[in-house]
Amino acid sequence: MLSMRIDAVNQNLIVSDTFPQKLSEFQFFIDESAQIPHSEVIPYELISTLFSDYSYKQRWVYVPKNTKAQYQENWVFDFPIGSALIKTFYYPIDERNPELGKNLLETRLLLRKESGWEAVSYAWNDEQNEAFKKVAGKTINVSWIDFMGETKEVRYRVPNVNQCKECHAANDKITPIGPKARNINKDFQFEDGEFNQLTYWMSRQIIDNYPLDLISPVDWMDESQDLNERVRSYLDVNCGHCHSPTGNANSTGLYLHLNETRDVNLGVYKKPVATGRGSGGLKYSIVPGKPEESILLHRMISMDPGVMMPESGRALTHEEAVEMVREWIMFMEK
Repeated sequence: MLSMRIDAVNQNLIVSDTFPQKLSEFQFFIDESAQIPHSEVIPYELISTLFSDYSYKQRWVYVPKNTKAQYQENWVFDFPIGSALIKTFYYPIDERNPELGKNLLETRLLLRKESGWEAVSYAWNDEQNEAFKKVAGKTINVSWIDFMGETKEVRYRVPNVNQCKECHAANDKITPIGPKARNINKDFQFEDGEFNQLTYWMSRQIIDNYPLDLISPVDWMDESQDLNERVRSYLDVNCGHCHSPTGNANSTGLYLHLNETRDVNLGVYKKPVATGRGSGGLKYSIVPGKPEESILLHRMISMDPGVMMPESGRALTHEEAVEMVREWIMFMEK
């Protein structure tokens, strides 16, 4: 009987009807603790990333040999059965000195099975040498030292299976939201050199094609970029997956994805569909020139579970993004 190569990703587990108890059983990494992936598991980054309580993220993609993901306009690549998207959340011990190491929190997987995508989270143990399946989620009390030398603390939440669906859903089905061609259209330092990620994915033969005239977001943290483009890029990756015609918030008519061009659907003088305490007694999602009267900003600031947006996935207010959006609304043409 042929035994599985120990240096190969465990393809059978990806398409299995059940999830293994340990992350290591997938064999995505040759060194779990150091997060060193197998040669078939390719690292990647997004141009702008989702805010998750200031946590850091590392991402990898796996596509089975002799198969390719198909390009889809304004959507994630259509990955073949047996593909995996892997994302580890962590905090550095000290942001001022990366060499001090990381505190690994969880690794989330999106696995492309025959029936479609399925999500599962694995929480890392205290020894940082293994991550274990957490279907019901988990809360982790974690601290780190930030760039200013201050100790920060947060109750980090590993989502349960249903919470994964809150964001990773389109047309009521679980789906990836990050790896759209436009979101990865940037240079990345791979082990064998620095390349545009789309060019590299083509060279590794894991995608079939992509257009050369992509309109991509900008890095919202890059202050040299146009303020409107920065905010639209931030809202796209943080809000647009739900606030879109196919997302969970499609009934609101507030669409914050990158391709939306209608002012009213972007929230300008738009009344909420359902008025509740989430609106804070305010009339419109965005009032140009008046951030303090804008529901969108009110819900970004709030930490009230019945008011805050997004509804889950954060226990802190994203202060830098709040100030950026405040400035954007303040200088918006009336």
